[in-house]
Amino acid sequence: MSETTTDIPAAVGSFPVTRDGTCPFDPPAEYAELRSHDGTMDLLSCPAGINVQVVSKYDDVRSALIDPTLSSHAAPSTHVVAGGDVDRPVVPGSILRMDGAEHARLRRLLTPEFTVKRVEAMRPYIRRLVDEHIDGMLASTGPVDLYHDFALPIPSMVICELLGVAYADRDRFQQQTGVMLSVDRDPAELEQANAEVMRFMEQLVVAKAAEPTDDLLGRLIVRARKTGQELSIEELTTLGISLLVAGHETTANMIGLSTLALLRRPDQLEALRADPGLAGTAVNEMLRYISPVQFGLLRHATEDAQVGEGTLRAGEWLVAALASGNRDESVFPDPDRIDLRRHATAHLAFGYGIHQCLGQQLARVELQEVFARLYRRIPTLRLAVPFEDIQFKDNALVYGVRALPVAWDKSDGAEAGE
Repeated sequence: MSETTTDIPAAVGSFPVTRDGTCPFDPPAEYAELRSHDGTMDLLSCPAGINVQVVSKYDDVRSALIDPTLSSHAAPSTHVVAGGDVDRPVVPGSILRMDGAEHARLRRLLTPEFTVKRVEAMRPYIRRLVDEHIDGMLASTGPVDLYHDFALPIPSMVICELLGVAYADRDRFQQQTGVMLSVDRDPAELEQANAEVMRFMEQLVVAKAAEPTDDLLGRLIVRARKTGQELSIEELTTLGISLLVAGHETTANMIGLSTLALLRRPDQLEALRADPGLAGTAVNEMLRYISPVQFGLLRHATEDAQVGEGTLRAGEWLVAALASGNRDESVFPDPDRIDLRRHATAHLAFGYGIHQCLGQQLARVELQEVFARLYRRIPTLRLAVPFEDIQFKDNALVYGVRALPVAWDKSDGAEAGE
């Protein structure tokens, strides 16, 4: 392992710390205790076989994520994967695991695909998808699973449209990416899932490299060639997988969790129904409140670094707890309460610094359209099972619900999609 120092103290606990079972939307209660002290905690042992320091205060999380001496060479959440290889070589195209000039090169090539103007051009398409799926739900005669019938297909179709992936191929990646994001899968099952997604994406990029199409991957290939930075098939494959996974999993889980959380807060849900224009601030508030990347981001000190009130020595590991920073009461008053009128644009759900989520504007537009339309068009939306029966993805890198059975009154649906 990369713990190069020889006098590291013994770990006094284990990570991940346990989520508070009394409210499945809240991060572990230990984070609040940490924030009340100096914002750091004693070394905790991780399933990957390393010890980590955890920063929990908002300012400390942001500082850690912009510190150039804290490397992202390990996958962001490797620490919670049993036997996770934090020192495995960085595969070409692994933008989340790159620092410095190589990361900047790939980021510059991708950025034109995620400008506000380009994403806004997709809004009518996204709005149509939302309305079509609401229509499909309303045409049903019984309860439906909001997660699998609404939350998952919409961002999947959007990312397929963006990348130039045939949506008919969704079964080749949806199930496999779910396996890839689990922290406790059998290694053989995980290897098989990785291999299947790799084969799928490689076939796609080989075809696009031979004949570029007018989609993200095709335009990326052309842009790289024009600027003398041609990308290899391996780089394109890895980038494509990263975008495919990130482009649907987080948004799908946010739709499911947000709906469930708002159903528990009818006052806030009613405010959103009454004022669809509230969707913009509502999206940021729900991202802050839920923080779907639930185990934080792993970083490795390449030299001694000041973090919070302490020092991280070269060779040591750190986890920036995004969910804790988003509940920091010094930044977000009454942080455990949903307030859809709160201006929470500075939340950390998309990370911070050079690795801040490239597709965050796309995710916002998707969530805005859902928030502005779903609850207004189905005003009597409610759970079809007791809340206590809902199962959560406690073992996944991206937190969510496994299913969300919902029902509504037959009188709903009179208002057609616009």
